[in-house]
Amino acid sequence: MGLSWREEAKRAAASRAVLELVEDGMVVGLGSGSTMAYAIRALAERARSEGLEVLCIPTSYQVFFLAVRSGLKITSLEEHPEPDLAIDGADQVDKDLNLIKGGGAALTREKIVDYAAKKLAIVVDESKLVGRLGEGGSPVPLEVLPFSTPLVLRELKHIGASRAEVREAGPGKVGPVITDNGNLIVDAYFGPIEDPGGLDKAIRAIPGVVETGLFVGMTDVLYVGTKSGRVEKLTP
Repeated sequence: MGLSWREEAKRAAASRAVLELVEDGMVVGLGSGSTMAYAIRALAERARSEGLEVLCIPTSYQVFFLAVRSGLKITSLEEHPEPDLAIDGADQVDKDLNLIKGGGAALTREKIVDYAAKKLAIVVDESKLVGRLGEGGSPVPLEVLPFSTPLVLRELKHIGASRAEVREAGPGKVGPVITDNGNLIVDAYFGPIEDPGGLDKAIRAIPGVVETGLFVGMTDVLYVGTKSGRVEKLTP
């Protein structure tokens, strides 16, 4: 069975981003999630076929293991504090190229690497495009210190969340999702967000919130795979 159109769109967009943006000698930050698996495969193929020397900074153990298995060389922010490029996916993208991320629970490390990079490329399929972040019932994921969880849940409702809950692990594991940093993920539901930057600041002001899944004003270029098979390239 072939890939669905969304998977084909993600694969096409990731492949184009890697082809157009990655150059020999670069240090590349790798976001996490299903879209990044396509980017890693495309990057590994270019490294093999063209002899590219590329160093990668993964943002999760999942991506670290996949990159190593693919034959890519790994480095760190300690060795390369300003990567040349970061490639990442997103759960939602608005018209200003602001993002909601965190479906894969790697949002804090992703934001650190994405912020540190000289250029941030986001890769999505067109179903991720929205008029306003939070449409369609999409939550804002937060990484939260376990000790602070009761306070964070209470304060989120005070700043407008209709609902906030600790994310539970999927089938096969009992208990909450634990991040690579040993923290919890809280999903906060605000509905369509009028001011992503203002909401991001308000959430981060709550003690115990490590980071939010609102990535505001960070995207330099967006690659969108479409149902028709085309890949559109957008900039802010």
